[in-house]
Amino acid sequence: MKILHLTIKKKWFDLIKSGKKKIEYREKKPYWNKRLEGKSFDFIIFRNGYNKDSPWLKVEWKGLEIGEFEGKKCFAIKLGKVEELKWKKENAIYARKGMQTQGTQKTTIIRI
Repeated sequence: MKILHLTIKKKWFDLIKSGKKKIEYREKKPYWNKRLEGKSFDFIIFRNGYNKDSPWLKVEWKGLEIGEFEGKKCFAIKLGKVEELKWKKENAIYARKGMQTQGTQKTTIIRI
């Protein structure tokens, strides 16, 4: 299973978690060319912060396109459904698996 790890700000993290944000943009520069061009992944782990306890989302990878965003050439990473969410609260770590942002799918919350 190939996973792309990306760190993002809370605003974008929350929009992806809610299912409202379906595309993540990265400017087409040598760093992202090397990481993304010609590659495919199964999932993306979005982390909100650099701390080891920062919350993260595991999101289905739906593909990559090259486009424009705010007048700049960008990679457009297409996002699928949120598969898993992990966060820390009051010295306990929780995980939610089988998430569905829309609909009534049952989710499991486990304390780790």
